[in-house]
Amino acid sequence: MSGVVVHLPPGSGGTDLGEPRDGAVTLRLGPGEVARFGRGSTAVPVELRLSDAAISRLAGEIRVTDDHWQLTNHSAAHSYLVENPEGAGEYLRVPPRRVGVPIPFEFSRVVLPTRGEVPVSFQVFAPDHVYLDPDATGVPWGNHTVTAYSLDETATYFLVLVALCEPRLRDQSRVAVPTTPRVVERLRRLAPCRTLTARAVSSHIDYLAEEKLRIGAPAPGDHGKGDRRNGKREEIVALALRFGLVREEHLALLPPLTEAGGRERQAER
Repeated sequence: MSGVVVHLPPGSGGTDLGEPRDGAVTLRLGPGEVARFGRGSTAVPVELRLSDAAISRLAGEIRVTDDHWQLTNHSAAHSYLVENPEGAGEYLRVPPRRVGVPIPFEFSRVVLPTRGEVPVSFQVFAPDHVYLDPDATGVPWGNHTVTAYSLDETATYFLVLVALCEPRLRDQSRVAVPTTPRVVERLRRLAPCRTLTARAVSSHIDYLAEEKLRIGAPAPGDHGKGDRRNGKREEIVALALRFGLVREEHLALLPPLTEAGGRERQAER
């Protein structure tokens, strides 16, 4: 496991010991590293500040190991929830003073109770879960054989990836990669994706590029945001098809094509 990414949404807090920030905060932690979270103070430094009076100065900590991450709850009174946003309500409850709870989810939302109507939460992404080499089952353990691109085919980001690759898989030609609105339209017919937004799809594309497929930074000549986004989608599709990460059988994960959708594809050629 190469580490985890911790993301604090805008308006929830900040980092270090400065004033709370309105912008989003992202921390990257490697194996063996620890990030403490809470309200913090000069006497109690934390890496992730959460700006709510109901949260302890040192509320808890995240510790990254070689193959998973752990959550410790320093609160003496409150339990924390670790939700799987893609698990149909699946969650873990971490009771007060519980140390080192192993978290199995690839996507996690850590939720802390507050006195307000909306609890404080942050997200933890663990992009490199380790899987057994299917050809090595039953043999003595040595070093782990890990997948070069660790993709969860039950995750929403994989549906986004399949939707991006769909035109080229069906037509075997250099047709345009679908735009973000087209991906939203394509996936919303699936029950788990009925509330999918363009912003969420863009986040999944960023996650695929930066964490799962490890595509490099845009070229110096890519000045516009739209150009960078289009180039990123093109690179994602090219890599996924080149290495067979998305194949024709994965098209069964998408809703059936409508006749109107087929005419639109013909018009786009």
